[in-house]
Amino acid sequence: MIERYSRPRFATLLAGSAVGVYLLVVAGATAAIADAASACSAWPVCSSPPSLAEPELLVAWGHRLAAALVGGLVLATAVIGLRRSTVSRRVKAALAFALVLFPVQVALGAQVATTGAANPFPAAHLLTGMGIFAGLTLALAWDLEPRDTDASAADPDPEPTPAADPATEPGDQPPLPDSSFARAIHVVEAYFRLMKPRLMWLLCLVASAGMALAAGAAGTDLTVRTIVLTLGGGVLAIGASGTFNHVLERDRDKKMDRTSDRPVATHQLPVGNAVAFGLALAAASVAVFLQVNLLAAALGLSAILFYSVIYTLVLKPNTVQNTVIGGAAGALPALIGSAAVTGTIGLPGLMLAGVIFVWTPAHFYNLALAYKDDYERGGFPMMPVVRGEATTRKHILLWLGTTLLAAAGLAALTNLGWVYAVTTTALGAVFLWAVVRLHRERDESAAFRAFHASNAYLGTLLLAIVVDALVV
Repeated sequence: MIERYSRPRFATLLAGSAVGVYLLVVAGATAAIADAASACSAWPVCSSPPSLAEPELLVAWGHRLAAALVGGLVLATAVIGLRRSTVSRRVKAALAFALVLFPVQVALGAQVATTGAANPFPAAHLLTGMGIFAGLTLALAWDLEPRDTDASAADPDPEPTPAADPATEPGDQPPLPDSSFARAIHVVEAYFRLMKPRLMWLLCLVASAGMALAAGAAGTDLTVRTIVLTLGGGVLAIGASGTFNHVLERDRDKKMDRTSDRPVATHQLPVGNAVAFGLALAAASVAVFLQVNLLAAALGLSAILFYSVIYTLVLKPNTVQNTVIGGAAGALPALIGSAAVTGTIGLPGLMLAGVIFVWTPAHFYNLALAYKDDYERGGFPMMPVVRGEATTRKHILLWLGTTLLAAAGLAALTNLGWVYAVTTTALGAVFLWAVVRLHRERDESAAFRAFHASNAYLGTLLLAIVVDALVV
């Protein structure tokens, strides 16, 4: 009977169990569940029936019912996995770890209910739930590994020689429009492209969430001036960083299909002009941030220098860990947002920065998979080029699990409520579904699907933070 479960079906069971446990972890981390614990001090069921007139009691009943259903699913998944001869030892060890923690989690849940959420039991309850989720995620990552791993894990040629392409030869550039007005618009568009505008919306959302968390924690109101100056300085900093990246990678950009049409690579703009433009943007960014406070300006300048020098010149062309360490560049706007409101970097801002940092590999490795050949032509030691596609897919799933745990930790250390909890659970499940499909389909379209799912997860999560921190 047990052997009838095919490998894909067992992976689906593992993924469903992980999402169920994550739902309980996030729900248990929100303030709503803490209030519900005081409304229902009996265990395993509440002494009073659920009632719409008592929302806390209704939440408590819902949590108990969900815990029972998820617990049954986890037990069934563990039993099936442990009894299957085709399941690897590593997967069974991870399942056994989750199974051992399960009765501990139940006992701690009973203690939280009967003691009114008295310390230290809620923290232990939450950490145990995170441990179960981690065990199931590890089991899923190992179960999805192909039986025959990639053989193409050799170091890339640091300077590959691509076939000649007239469109990317030095000195060539697209023909300019005939009219002076059209030519001016063309130049303006080229400068705009230097600023990497597609990155701006997400990084501005990161800064906005950082501001919202800081304002909520400090009990202060966000002023229009702070918001405009912080986001304005951020846009200028992103533009400066993107411009320097275009300049410094112009020779490698010519070798890659994805970047061969960039303005500096195709000589639409002179290098000197691009450098001057980047310096002007950087100076303007620091000047705007100084109108907020000195710490925001220092962090903004650090973000420009980190992305332009540390990431572009040092990390990206030299180490396979470029994406992981480079995640600090995307995390800095969270700290800038926090500093803009309070003049300090508080714990909520640090936690949000941590979420962004661990989300970055789960996000960008999908793009690295889709453009593996392109990065190899450019001489970049990206994870799929150096370690192979199978290893990259596994790392995507592991970093996704880490991201979800960090998001749960953010809920536990702040006053974020049900909007955030629903968002991270629902969109996290969509992201996980896309990554599981990536493991099964292993093609470019699946990589792009997971990439877009990662964007949707973080963008919606950041909006939920703003709503929960400032509105709900």
